[in-house]
Amino acid sequence: MAEARCMKCKKQVEVKDPQDVVMKNGIRAISGVCPHCSTKVFKIVGKNK
Repeated sequence: MAEARCMKCKKQVEVKDPQDVVMKNGIRAISGVCPHCSTKVFKIVGKNK
C-alpha cells in the first residue's frame, strides 16, 4: 500500500483506492483518497523507466 501526505489531516495516511498516473512531464505518481476525511491525496513516485 502507498502512503501520502493529507493536507487536511496534516499527517501521513494510507492511500485508499490508489491509482498509478503519469504526469505530462513523464514522472509517475500515485493518486487516491484519504481514508479519514475523503480528501484527494497525491504522491510523486519518480521517473518512468
